[in-house]
Amino acid sequence: MEPTRNRLIDLLETYDHEYVSGQFLSEKLNISRSAIWKHMKELEKDGYFIEGVRRKGYRIVKSPDKVSENTLHWGLKTNWLGKNMIHKTTATSTQYVAHDAARENAEHGTVIVADEQTKGKGRMARVWHSTKHKGIWMSIILRPPILPAAATQLTLLTATALANAIAEGTTATPAIKWPNDIMINDKKTAGILTEMQAEQDRIHYVIVGIGLNVNHTRIEFPEGLHQKATSIKLETGIEHPTVPLIQQILQYFEHAYDQYMTAGFSPIKTKWESYGYKIGEKIRIRTKHNVFEAIFSGVAEDGALLAETEAEGVQKIYSAEVEWFHELY
Repeated sequence: MEPTRNRLIDLLETYDHEYVSGQFLSEKLNISRSAIWKHMKELEKDGYFIEGVRRKGYRIVKSPDKVSENTLHWGLKTNWLGKNMIHKTTATSTQYVAHDAARENAEHGTVIVADEQTKGKGRMARVWHSTKHKGIWMSIILRPPILPAAATQLTLLTATALANAIAEGTTATPAIKWPNDIMINDKKTAGILTEMQAEQDRIHYVIVGIGLNVNHTRIEFPEGLHQKATSIKLETGIEHPTVPLIQQILQYFEHAYDQYMTAGFSPIKTKWESYGYKIGEKIRIRTKHNVFEAIFSGVAEDGALLAETEAEGVQKIYSAEVEWFHELY
């Protein structure tokens, strides 16, 4: 978003819907009052309802749910995440857009949001169905000062941010299914895809992709997913505006990321396990070389799944397909 318009929104937000004079805005932004008026008209095109009163000034009465760079910045309480925002009406995948932007030196914390994806990506080359205006399809570009081996911890970190945002912003009760799914009432409502470009001992960038089903109805899911997938609307009976939910996710993500950078993975592990799906229950684990049953004991200090068997005790699992027994029978 244009920096001047972003600063204008920040000023209006500071006064919490009170009138702000055109003269004051002109002096603060070092532009003419005529330019202020033109910026207001551009904001109205984004769906803002702006009230201008002679001798009082301007105030934003209502910000829209329409997703745009402007609306996403309005009310976003982050220090660095999302300051550079890229919005696409349609994208093949926000992951593809993010990779292109990262290769062009997009800054740490750049966020890409699309209204729809035509080739949404899930783990293991699976398709993620991304219906227009029905969910949150978003990728975050990160340039973390960590070793490549630790990058998988960012997936678990992202899951805690998603769970916090859903729990805070809706009446749904989320749970995190290792390693990257958010469940509501035993059905998947969100997935996380983490990709990176790195050398052996240095990360160039990490792309964290988020797909969250928000306002889907049952008919908007492919028939084969009716028993596996859900949306926040289906589980709560309430339609939720996506802009504030995106902002909540970003705010929780920034807090978790900053905490991770200063305190390591331990606080993330504790938060993750507070939302952990089916901890203490029996699971079936499929690795490249083995299939076995175990008790899910939580996550390790490095983010690995902890699986306990009588024969082997507690093992760390870093990559596997995990099935819970209620899914098998």
